[in-house]
Amino acid sequence: MYGLFLLTALWVTSRIWADPAGRVASLYSSDPAQVQFFLAHSVRVVLHGEFPFYTDQFNYPDGVNLMANTAILALGIPMVPVTLLFGPAVSFVTLVTLGLAGTAAAWYHVLSRHVLRHRPAALVAGWFCGFSPAMLAHANWHPNIISQFLLPFLVWRALVLTRTTRPVRDGALLALLVTVQAFINEEILLFTALGIGVFLLAMLAQQPARWRSAWRPLGAGLAVCAALAGALLAYPLYVQFAGPMAYHGLSDAVRDYGNDLAAFVTPGSATLGGNQRANANLAPNYSEENAFFGWGLTLIAVGIVVWLRREPLVRALAATGLFFAVLSLGERVSWWDRDLVTGPWQLLVRLPLLDAVVPTRFGMITSVVVGVLLALAVRRALALRLPDRRTVRTLTSAVLAVALLPIAPMPLQVVSRPAVPEFITSGRWRPYVGAEQTLVPVPVPSMGNTNGMRWAASANLDFKIPGGYFLAPRNGNTGDPGQFGGRPSGFGDLLQRVSKTGRADRLDERQRRRSLDELRHWRAAVLVLPVGQPNAEPLRRTVEQVAGPGRRELDVWVWDVRRLTEPRGPRPRATAR
Repeated sequence: MYGLFLLTALWVTSRIWADPAGRVASLYSSDPAQVQFFLAHSVRVVLHGEFPFYTDQFNYPDGVNLMANTAILALGIPMVPVTLLFGPAVSFVTLVTLGLAGTAAAWYHVLSRHVLRHRPAALVAGWFCGFSPAMLAHANWHPNIISQFLLPFLVWRALVLTRTTRPVRDGALLALLVTVQAFINEEILLFTALGIGVFLLAMLAQQPARWRSAWRPLGAGLAVCAALAGALLAYPLYVQFAGPMAYHGLSDAVRDYGNDLAAFVTPGSATLGGNQRANANLAPNYSEENAFFGWGLTLIAVGIVVWLRREPLVRALAATGLFFAVLSLGERVSWWDRDLVTGPWQLLVRLPLLDAVVPTRFGMITSVVVGVLLALAVRRALALRLPDRRTVRTLTSAVLAVALLPIAPMPLQVVSRPAVPEFITSGRWRPYVGAEQTLVPVPVPSMGNTNGMRWAASANLDFKIPGGYFLAPRNGNTGDPGQFGGRPSGFGDLLQRVSKTGRADRLDERQRRRSLDELRHWRAAVLVLPVGQPNAEPLRRTVEQVAGPGRRELDVWVWDVRRLTEPRGPRPRATAR
């Protein structure tokens, strides 16, 4: 079974594996570059002892709070050998592949050995939890979200606390799982805790007598878990919420992301029956297709609940899945992009912790619930005592085919991306850039243009860059609400505009002075423009108005601006690293 999961994950990522450095999933391309930057940072943490939770290697000089940006240390540090040998692009696609296969395998393992003890039923659940439309959508650019291989163990160990005779041991074990998951993705950890809480409340509401035997071991185990995990995570969380470049609450651009009601009955874009064009406006973007079960699976899931409604477990699962499906609709409930009513999420969106949640992702909890419901139905169906067992197996297989075939995983669509310039890969940049200076890619790295981040990652972050794609407090003021990117940059915005439009305006003296002031703020040593960059010629003319004539070197245009940006006094020598 585990080999089947791995082969399926390789099938999904096969087009990226054909050229990891030159291809990226076509639905979006910014997050892979960010993740590759974080993978290179993990290498520096291991080899150079760099501080793991903050860096100024991008967004120089303000830097970036990595604890508040999901720096995936629990994934990046084990991947250091792969990153060193093959580069961060290969590490990225490896993480995506193992995230999908590992999540499916983990659910299969826990359900088959500790919960259902029924391999065919566990296989169905593991398959769906590992390769659901939501997982396929996030596979485009979120390895931290699809790496859910600890979640089945978190759920299982949390439920064990309700009946344990060794709450200290089991609470400590749960704390270790919580700690590791926090360094993979805190949002998924929060979802897991919320899902377990709602499920337990739904079970106790039906069977209140269970509380009398469960509350003591559960309370003791959770106390041990909270104390140990709190001690292990205290400093990282302090940095996240009170350290440099900490922010409070997500950007307004994503806080109201919600699912359209029609998303639940539509196949995902990355599935056999999916249609990317038909799915437009049903999710915030194609990487956030967190429902998309299709009509067949939706109706079958409802039918399973009706069929097995006498089982308290099924009723509790149904209540949990429905609760989070409703929350995933966001602040406005819509049907085919037409607003209907205000959603309940509007009442919760400003609560602490929840103000940092992307509501559409609550649909991933519903996906897990649907996977477990499928497993319970398969186990019950195959246990029916009917004379013709072959007919039962055939009917069960037919129902699963109707439910799962339209949302069967397909290879991720990819596009080519520009190669890292030879000027970077050959190390020709090194004579220009000192330890506390920056290499400025043209255009300046931003949410919509992350090529410069890939350059830095390919060079093991040996040079700093301004800008980048990350979350930071508004205007660089620690504690303010979050936004994508750092302080506003007139020069950066100018180059971005020229890159998009191809129009190079003549700058006045005021614009030139402000652009030079920003270069000085960044301690820029050299500006680098790839010759093959789209609209390279108008970009070159624009930069020349600020920094003077450039020089062609290998496959880039280079502007040595140290004489314009260094403070008065001797020029600092560049260091060979």
